[in-house]
Amino acid sequence: MAAYVIAEVEVTDPAAYEEYRKRVPATIEQYGGRYLVRGGATESKEGGWAPGRLVILEFPSMEQARRWYDSPEYTPARAIRQRASKSKLIFAEGLG
Repeated sequence: MAAYVIAEVEVTDPAAYEEYRKRVPATIEQYGGRYLVRGGATESKEGGWAPGRLVILEFPSMEQARRWYDSPEYTPARAIRQRASKSKLIFAEGLG
C-alpha cells in the first residue's frame, strides 16, 4: 500500500536549502519514491492553512518511506534541511 511523506517547509537559509534540493532527488528515487508536489502554488480553501512551500512524496509502502527517511543516503541531507528551514513533516498511509 502506498505511503506519503507530506511536508510544509519554510526556507530560512535559501543557499543551504538549494544544496539540500540538489542532494535529495537521488535518495528518494533509490527508495522507490517520487515527487507528487514540490513547492508549487497552493490555494487555501478552508481552515486558514496557507503553506508557503508544500512537498508531497509517494513511496510504495510505509516501510520504504521510513527506510528512506532513516537511510544513510538521506540523513546528511536531512540535517541540511533542518538547519536551512522550519519544517512540519508527516507520513500518511494510502489506501490499500
